[in-house]
Amino acid sequence: MSTLYDVALTFFTALGVVVGGSVIGSLATVVSPDSPVHTMLVIAKPIKLWAMVVALGGTFPTIQALDAGVWTGEFRLLLQHLALIVSSFLGASAGYWLVLALAGGE
Repeated sequence: MSTLYDVALTFFTALGVVVGGSVIGSLATVVSPDSPVHTMLVIAKPIKLWAMVVALGGTFPTIQALDAGVWTGEFRLLLQHLALIVSSFLGASAGYWLVLALAGGE
């Protein structure tokens, strides 16, 4: 697999976890008096971290790859995993801003 494919997959996975989790999670308001829009905003912010973890496939393989990159001098592997971490962060943040835009702001 190419690095660009992995970066794009990580970005859109993180984005999808935030948007999907917020929208589907807001369905819980069917049994509560809260607003679905408010619930989307409440869910979207803390789910960003979990979206990054999901997009990276768990934290241990990434940390092991970073460790190997630093201590064995495999800088290409190090840069690849740093790109994946940045991509997951950007995807989760883009998902949060998309939910924020859908909900009309805070």
